[in-house]
Amino acid sequence: MEGDTDLQFLLVGGDLLKVRSSSWKKTRFYKLQEDCQTMWHESKKTFKFKQTFSIKDISAVRAGRQSEGLRKNTEEPVEGRCFSIIFKGRRKNLDLMASSEEEAKQWVTSLEKIIWIFNCLRKADKNSDNKLSLKELKDFLHQINIEVDDQYAEKLFQECDQSKCGHLAGDEIEHFYSLLTHRQEIDTIYGEYAKTMGFMSAENLLEFLIKEQREEATLADAHRLINKYELDDKAKEKQLMTQDGFLMYLHMPEGLVLNPTHKAVHQDMSQPLNHYFISSSHNTYLMEDQLKGPSSTEAYARALIKGCRCVELDCWDGSDGEPVIYHGYTLTSKILFKDTIKAIKEYAFKTSDYPVILSLENHCSVEQQRVMAQHMSSILGSALLTSPLGDQMPTGFPSPEELKERFLVKGKRLTKLEACFGPEETAGDDGSLTEEEEDDKEEEEEEKKKEGKKLKLAKELSDMVIYCKSVHFNGFQDAKDNLGFYEMSSFKERKAMALAEESANSYIHHNVDKLSRIYPAGTRTDSSNYNPVPLWNAGCQIVSLNFQTSCNDMDVNQGRFLTNGKTGYVLKPAYMRDLGSEFDPITLTAGPWLHRFPLCHSQIISAQQLPKVNQKKTSIVDALVKVEIHGVPADTADKETPYIGNNGFNPMWNENFKFDVYVPELALVRFVVEDHDSVTDNDFVGQFTVPFTSLQMGKLVVIPFTSLQMGTLIS
Repeated sequence: MEGDTDLQFLLVGGDLLKVRSSSWKKTRFYKLQEDCQTMWHESKKTFKFKQTFSIKDISAVRAGRQSEGLRKNTEEPVEGRCFSIIFKGRRKNLDLMASSEEEAKQWVTSLEKIIWIFNCLRKADKNSDNKLSLKELKDFLHQINIEVDDQYAEKLFQECDQSKCGHLAGDEIEHFYSLLTHRQEIDTIYGEYAKTMGFMSAENLLEFLIKEQREEATLADAHRLINKYELDDKAKEKQLMTQDGFLMYLHMPEGLVLNPTHKAVHQDMSQPLNHYFISSSHNTYLMEDQLKGPSSTEAYARALIKGCRCVELDCWDGSDGEPVIYHGYTLTSKILFKDTIKAIKEYAFKTSDYPVILSLENHCSVEQQRVMAQHMSSILGSALLTSPLGDQMPTGFPSPEELKERFLVKGKRLTKLEACFGPEETAGDDGSLTEEEEDDKEEEEEEKKKEGKKLKLAKELSDMVIYCKSVHFNGFQDAKDNLGFYEMSSFKERKAMALAEESANSYIHHNVDKLSRIYPAGTRTDSSNYNPVPLWNAGCQIVSLNFQTSCNDMDVNQGRFLTNGKTGYVLKPAYMRDLGSEFDPITLTAGPWLHRFPLCHSQIISAQQLPKVNQKKTSIVDALVKVEIHGVPADTADKETPYIGNNGFNPMWNENFKFDVYVPELALVRFVVEDHDSVTDNDFVGQFTVPFTSLQMGKLVVIPFTSLQMGTLIS
């Protein structure tokens, strides 16, 4: 594995915080020994190395706070920095914390890779003699997801069998692995710029950064990268970068396709709330389908941890005077409203500090509405917004920055917001259905007769609705003439899609002043999703999806909110925040949004160690890559490579794709790896979606997979 960046990372080692209790957390320096089989650690007090464990004793490496010890002794915000090493037998887990999420992922990835390689070799060595026969070698190749014909296997075997004894051992196995993992594409790239005694000098590296990666780099930047990523001390002293150091750089955040400066909050968060796209969930309580699946507070925790900022609560009368949440008139299970509010409070600001909107679908009696209000008040406390900010009637929304760590309630309200600053109006029956019932009333009139057409509101609950009062939509002109900025409508996907297609510019103007929420059609009983992109193109902020369903649409949604610190808020382009804007994503006339000479050039070179998605023993991945552009209709496109048969280990394509991108601020790029199937649909292997404006030129795409391996594409 010489030259493998994951192995080199372990050999270099690094500081980790060892966690034994809430009070016992100590820094230890961990590294892999040269035998590649033993991990050692050094105490900062004694500066002595001690043997810690053998790689073969590891059962699993688990990312996050999955162990009992880490859950008990660390806080939720450090989830991404934690991992545990689980040992075979009765040995206690080793709970560790890295200095950053990226470093923790690198430790987990590197350890899993070396464990995987050892396990594959051990399984291949059927008679446990530490040697590989030709048959065992072929079994090993199959385990690591590569199919070769007998002739090639024999050729590879003979090339490595230096002793000519009919089996491989020691250095011969090492030579075999180096042949297998040799990356010709890296040789080519490195060789083109390694012009100083066969190595890259700082000047050579700078040339690569400027020419290939289109960076505005300086010689100082090149020296910094050499000092940071070069593994060979002698080369580093001479300010040279070896191929191993170059490969290490390519796999680090600076060498990846996502602009590292966009990982943190980098947008202006002081704009009005409705000037942002807001990550939103539909029927958040559901874990599975919409008809008979379980409801759980865990679903809220999962959505909020993913950065969701608008969650939905369908509230119904429960027994013992306690309101419950479930999908009404279905067989979905019920959870207590108060337990849900507790879970929301616990997880609301773990990933993002910015405000959470509680979207209430209220079916409760007045008595249980008062209970709902009491629970929200007592559990959420001062974090619950119960009056407008400031001492006079606002004319627009406050900003996410002003609303940090606050909860906003969305629902029906008995009075205008102006009543907060004048004589109190008498509370009464507003004659309203719940919001989604109201929007669906023409299609579901018979059902409405059964359940009653009017809903009475408790004043205590009504008064908690401040900036998100739910009203029926009667057209864009009516909304402009008669509704306050805080009065918002919800649209079923079909109605919203029609408006976005037929009246896109009017919809954009509507959303400059107000909020819009979109939700899936009732026919999506399987919790499938719809494409959120056309609604974002029309300026809709709260495009709610079924977060529990993994699919293309959810991938795109997570890609939209991948940047800006994963706050769940992404600032809309300036031309979607201007009441005078003439932008229309359908007609796409000239304007500041239009780039006349746009081009997205993607080169798909290779991948490594793709996981098997078909678990049949004889199955080998037939890998292909798709590159998709999601955005305005003129930009929407996709292209794919040919498939490489029977090679999930190191397929190589060397395919070049070019796309026109006219409205880059609304575009997303999705890289998808699939396992080709000539009979049925291709099997999904992995994907990575990123906003077009967050791409770095000439960088590496790393696609996270759910298995032990990481696959990489160079783009």
